Amino acid sequence: MSEVIEKIEEIDVGEVGIAIYSTGEKREKFSFNSEIEVPLASSSKVAIAFCVAKWVDDDLANWDDIIEEVSFNPAEDSKEVYPHLQNRQTLPLREAVEVMIACHDSYIARCIVDFCGGWEKINKCIKSYYPSINVTENPRDIENKAQINEMLDLMIHIYQGYKTQPLLWTPIVNGLVRQKGDIKQIPAHHLNHMTGGLENVFVDIGIVGDFNKKPYIFALGADNLPNRLSNQVADNKIIEAMELLYAEYLKQ
Repeated sequence: MSEVIEKIEEIDVGEVGIAIYSTGEKREKFSFNSEIEVPLASSSKVAIAFCVAKWVDDDLANWDDIIEEVSFNPAEDSKEVYPHLQNRQTLPLREAVEVMIACHDSYIARCIVDFCGGWEKINKCIKSYYPSINVTENPRDIENKAQINEMLDLMIHIYQGYKTQPLLWTPIVNGLVRQKGDIKQIPAHHLNHMTGGLENVFVDIGIVGDFNKKPYIFALGADNLPNRLSNQVADNKIIEAMELLYAEYLKQ
């Protein structure tokens, strides 16, 4: 794991943190600056989905509930990932949550939150579990944020929940599995994750390794980076760190 940290530490502009949990050892493997708070960008949608799943578990909602007047963000990739849904005017809550995560779709997120009672109600639910997490309608809002360690714990909760109650957590896991954003040195089916990014922010949370063979769960965030549209140094180092993390997984 030292090589992963060393690669992360090579990012010498801005703030970067990472936290890793070993499902095999059932403990946090290591963390670096995991207490820092970072903008979440699109990755905040996992927190929204977490809240919805909790309400379904408490019988306050049902995965078969129908979301009305849905629309898809044309700037995202649902046309490629879900071409069969494009002319739908309604979606079951389970499908809406999956599409929201798989396609980073802020339009679908808004439909889900409106159905669930609004952003204030969603945030109240999330903060009852994770006080640092705050989600906003605009994913670019700087108040759309969280501590890295709490995003890791949220991902652990989802993974462990799926292992014990798969029907409850399937819509979220399906979204994580279907999201694009591969890293060349990691087989696509060994990286089930949710990314988020702004000009100076990079976020990635998810599961690396075979889902059923003691994978690692990770949360990584970087803020105040040089403009990523013109400077790819930090992005490349993060990708290299993820490749090193996957190599560590294979050594288990």
